Amino acid sequence: MTPLIFLPGMMCDARLFGPQINALSGSRPVMMFPLSWHDTVQAMAADILQNAPPSFALAGLSMGGIVAMEVLRQAPERVSRLALLDTNPLAESPEVKARRAPQMAAVRDGKLKAVMRDEMKPNYLADGPARGAILDLCMAMATDLGPDVFLRQSKALMDRPDQCVTLRSFAGRALVLCGREDKLCPVERHQMMHDQLSQSSLEIIEGAGHLPTLEQPQETTAALIRWLEDT
Repeated sequence: MTPLIFLPGMMCDARLFGPQINALSGSRPVMMFPLSWHDTVQAMAADILQNAPPSFALAGLSMGGIVAMEVLRQAPERVSRLALLDTNPLAESPEVKARRAPQMAAVRDGKLKAVMRDEMKPNYLADGPARGAILDLCMAMATDLGPDVFLRQSKALMDRPDQCVTLRSFAGRALVLCGREDKLCPVERHQMMHDQLSQSSLEIIEGAGHLPTLEQPQETTAALIRWLEDT
């Protein structure tokens, strides 16, 4: 059975994929690689490849999807299937890059919780009964990872390359998935990725924003199972 690697979003850990790990780990090897130790996506991807199985299915959400595309660029022969969730193949825009500098300055001043609470968390989720609990989990993951990880990940995102050529060159089975109400990585961006991948399916999860793995776990897991069929 092909191993499955999950790559988490910025300031998230394995808890981001808790429902999916629980559902899938009984039928195949499931791993989660942290994105904590490097400040470029290139170094993050190289570290994953150094420690990953020879061949694997790869699923990344948000920053995890950005790193997954770099893994694919560096070693396309090792990625059997690719799932990109609520992510972005483009280099960072000047507008977003400009917003990162004050965020990083605030975090250096000990204001990580304030940055997560005021600037990032409000953009994450759709309205729903679990919104408060998921926001609390996001804060717990961020504070557990800490300010140094925030700074390294911010730098990596600022300097990331465009991966559209990488996607166009991938011939394997792919899943492009996002929450219908994702404000950070909107549906139109996922349609673009779907169009660039030659063997992809596009899944839009209703009632979810940027974190469908937690907001609508059953629907997201079902989409991943369909993507993994026959591996």
